[in-house]
Amino acid sequence: MIRVYIMIIVVGLVGGVVYGGYAYYQDTQQRLKTLQQNNAKLEVAVKSKDEALNFMTSNFEKQSELNKELSSKTDILINNSGGPQGGLLEKSTLAEFRVSFDRLLLSNQIVTRHAIKEMKKQKYGRIINIISTSVKQVIPGLGVSNTIRGAVAQWGKTLALELGDYGITVNNILPGYTKTDRLLELSTAKAKELGVSKKQIEDMWAESTALKRLAEPHEIANTILFLASEESSYITGHNLAVDGGRFKT
Repeated sequence: MIRVYIMIIVVGLVGGVVYGGYAYYQDTQQRLKTLQQNNAKLEVAVKSKDEALNFMTSNFEKQSELNKELSSKTDILINNSGGPQGGLLEKSTLAEFRVSFDRLLLSNQIVTRHAIKEMKKQKYGRIINIISTSVKQVIPGLGVSNTIRGAVAQWGKTLALELGDYGITVNNILPGYTKTDRLLELSTAKAKELGVSKKQIEDMWAESTALKRLAEPHEIANTILFLASEESSYITGHNLAVDGGRFKT
């Protein structure tokens, strides 16, 4: 059973997976705090759900500010961020790589270093990283994302080895094609590239799964809920694909 009145920090909850955070908050009646650098975008997401949510914004480069924001006890940390724009590696700029590295990996490292201070003291913690199935099989046309997300997965597995002695688990969730704003961006770009409709692209993606459909955001949320619970206490360092059986191995 999930512990009551725990403190949850969710990094970068914007777009479809934000509803996963709400699902967790509503189902377990926990205190949920989100940390996001884009204040305006987060406010829109919160207001769209018309729910009471404690959130904050912070500049990751200002360590003193971040120290203050994360000074309270943290039981669960969920690292999540939007993906880089699509494109071939040969056409990707160094600037795109640097921005993506900062957003997807360094932000995780900065927040996690702060959160684990209290986790280690209490000998308990859950760290969950939302990544992508590209960790298992690269996705054509997402060169920068494939590269950086692979690094994030290895970072998470390394962290699991380092923190196991303290009762802290670290796991990576690899969502498949999920009905989010991000997926709409990708299907729009792909449809334009191939000269077909967005529906045709999304139907093609759905057909590539064993379940023949796209994932709903709450299905990713349910996986977060499990990995954040006491029931997952012996699972760590794992890449858990939630992809509807897209990969057959």
